[in-house]
Amino acid sequence: MRSAGDDLADQGRLTGAPPPNPLPGPAGGALPGALDDIGLRGTNQSGMRAQNERLVLSLVRQQGALAKSDIARITGLSAQTVSVIMRGLEQDGLLLRGEPVRGRIGQPSVPMSLDADGAFFFGLKIGRRSADLILIDFLGRVRGTRRQIYRYPTPGAVTDFVAKALPSLAGELPETSRDRIGGLGIAMPFQLWNWVQVIGAPQAEMDAWRERDIQAELAALTGMPVYVQNDATAACGAELVFGSGERPKDFLYFYFGYFIGGGLVLNGQLFTGRTGNAAGVGPMPVPGPDGRMRRLLSVASMSVLADAMQAAGEPSDHLWEQHDHWQISPAILSDWMDGAAEGLASAILSAATLMELDSVLIDGWMPTTIRAEITRRTHAALHRLDLAGIEAPTIREGTVGAQARALGGAAIPLSQRYLIDQNAAARDQ
Repeated sequence: MRSAGDDLADQGRLTGAPPPNPLPGPAGGALPGALDDIGLRGTNQSGMRAQNERLVLSLVRQQGALAKSDIARITGLSAQTVSVIMRGLEQDGLLLRGEPVRGRIGQPSVPMSLDADGAFFFGLKIGRRSADLILIDFLGRVRGTRRQIYRYPTPGAVTDFVAKALPSLAGELPETSRDRIGGLGIAMPFQLWNWVQVIGAPQAEMDAWRERDIQAELAALTGMPVYVQNDATAACGAELVFGSGERPKDFLYFYFGYFIGGGLVLNGQLFTGRTGNAAGVGPMPVPGPDGRMRRLLSVASMSVLADAMQAAGEPSDHLWEQHDHWQISPAILSDWMDGAAEGLASAILSAATLMELDSVLIDGWMPTTIRAEITRRTHAALHRLDLAGIEAPTIREGTVGAQARALGGAAIPLSQRYLIDQNAAARDQ
């Protein structure tokens, strides 16, 4: 297998345009026993080594260390094919050989696991009040972060931030590891110029987003492939690739940021839609406390909380500066959580009438205790609604946390190069 950047560069160094579905599904939790159900099996035919390599790496990412015999059994590949693939991946620095496991008949099995230093990726979150740049290793562990807070985002501010922060982060790696950086993924809201009045930004400065191609500019600036995805969709993708615990095959995902956003996973696959903005839940109509319909983002966004704090004379800037500890009057916080939970419950009910969702996951830029309480209140609010004829999905907390958007950005180049695409596999059959 070539270096982390070689094949990505071949796809278009300046454009970096992802295919319609940039975050492959098996990293989202397809278990070995389900491989036959979704049509993901290896092939022993010649010319399919790259596909098989992705399959092996996806399985090891899901399941942890696996021996060659385990992979051959799961994938249906011949023992010889698996041996060749894993030997090549080990030579490329992507897999690590573990200690032999003895005690069975025959040769001892040797578990192989992902090498954390096998590849590195940048993730950039462009938010309405801040930008975050992270560097992750092949396991998804954060190796370094940089953060920029602003009153509102402009293309110039973002490119200046990346120009300073990216070389600094790359410099924290050993020099021999820097050629293993495989790309930059950007998680950002689409059509930023449409939110001028809400975020209080000058129209002229925000209109710059219409003309500037941030993807091409950062590709030229960094010299690496760059991908762009909606920020909440990217956060949902991070749950697929890096999330812990059981990940359902069909779920709706909510992320609390300045505005609330969402993502959708169907059959273990991130569904991005025709324009990449599928499950953009913010504009969903929900009933407000007075019974009048309003958009979900107007009741279940952090900006709503910040406005309530400002109206009560409480400073809110710390909400954007850090996510670990919020200083908010209990009454204001509780009222906001109640309103958010009621709005989420109505949105979930609407979604559940169209799709049979197994679960709903809630995450966001917030303390974990508050995330847990919003999840609890949303469950209660949903079950106060009329659910006749609908099987209510399970309401659960997300597992990635506050950095899900930036991690989701970094997951895009990782997925492009090293994970299997279920849809592509199905098209090839």
